[in-house]
Amino acid sequence: MVTTHTVTVEPIGRQIACREDQNLLDACLRNGIWMPHSCTHGTCATCKADLLDGDVDHGDASAFALMDFERTEGKLLLCQACPRSDVTIEGDIEAEEGLEFSPVRDFVGTVTEISDIARETRLVRIGLDSPMEFSAGQYVSITVPGQDCTRTYSMANPPSQPEAIELNIRRTPGGLASDGWVFKNLAVGDQVELSGPYGRFVFRPAREEKVIMIAGGTGLAPILSMIRHILSDPSTTHELHLFQGARQEVDLYAVEELRSLAAQHPDRLHYYPCLSDEEWDGPRGLVTEVLDEQFDRLREHVAYVCGPPPMVQAATKLLMRKRLFPRDIFHEDFFDESDKNSGGLKSPLLKH
Repeated sequence: MVTTHTVTVEPIGRQIACREDQNLLDACLRNGIWMPHSCTHGTCATCKADLLDGDVDHGDASAFALMDFERTEGKLLLCQACPRSDVTIEGDIEAEEGLEFSPVRDFVGTVTEISDIARETRLVRIGLDSPMEFSAGQYVSITVPGQDCTRTYSMANPPSQPEAIELNIRRTPGGLASDGWVFKNLAVGDQVELSGPYGRFVFRPAREEKVIMIAGGTGLAPILSMIRHILSDPSTTHELHLFQGARQEVDLYAVEELRSLAAQHPDRLHYYPCLSDEEWDGPRGLVTEVLDEQFDRLREHVAYVCGPPPMVQAATKLLMRKRLFPRDIFHEDFFDESDKNSGGLKSPLLKH
């Protein structure tokens, strides 16, 4: 029988139960305490918190995300640390106007659709055994069959479709989950175990400014969830400018849907698919270059950026140069398992 300990969460003074084989972040999220987090794999350091009392096993925390001197000083990564006694922790409790986060739950899903939507990119639709409440932009953690590990993927479906999730997965050569499972032998009818929702890269309905969205590769998935949600929700009136970047046309996906939505909502969705390595009849250049040409300044805007780390970094610099403050820029980028040991903390989501 696994031992359970009491965790006191400060500064709210809330007490919750946590098993010795359960990390502190999981226990908090499942009890409706929304602590800062991103990767959930011990790499990004977003969930770093203080251990005020008690003992923990620090788990598989990256030495770059949690340095030795920080452990000595009483720091921990909530997504990796498991209790070895009753503990008291202190972290930044997430609270933001207009946002409500749903507790994390476990689900069993059945694969209902697999289709190739772009070069080395696959859509996987999974029906759930019960509806999942989530915010547009969040992600799920999926158990890789036969492996003692999980991988995280953003949901592209809107919250109004809670009975099934749509994942957009790009193949990583040699990747344990994508190359070794999703693109190898995953089939319609297979059952998968997953948990969610996770993540704070979510649409902020209380921010009423015009919206800049920048997506690269499968970084489109959470932004697609936001767009589908915003345009189908009569209570939202946000004006959206989406810049979708890829190298060649075969790397783009959801283009027809987005063009159709832009035609249906000409005053609300402005769509710029951009190619950097191929001539075509659309915008040409890096997604940041196309954005730079379209806007001189971006005051009174809010931005959502998701994709490869170099793109996210370049886009963030450009947005700040055009007069957006960090509080106006929400971003998420992806890294793989090798970054744990290399210190290449590129992003909050593990996609390998």
